[in-house]
Amino acid sequence: MKPQQILYSRQFVKKFKKLPPQIQQLAIKKEKVFKQNISHPLLKTHRLSGKLSSYFAFSINHSYRILFAIETDQTIVFINIGTHSIYK
Repeated sequence: MKPQQILYSRQFVKKFKKLPPQIQQLAIKKEKVFKQNISHPLLKTHRLSGKLSSYFAFSINHSYRILFAIETDQTIVFINIGTHSIYK
């Protein structure tokens, strides 16, 4: 799937601005890959379980993730960004 539009929640934008600059740059690079193919193996995209089962996440690196929702076939909403603590 190749999304036509990515929207950013206020929470995502706020947390992104607080990330270390090197993580921000890596997140931007991973987003470019995501825009081409949300299931690219480099991203390790996966559906979450439990109370977050309607959401997905992909890896920025071994510690940081982006939590997102698929709104329509064409629209993705980035909900949160951070370490595994974003799942709580």
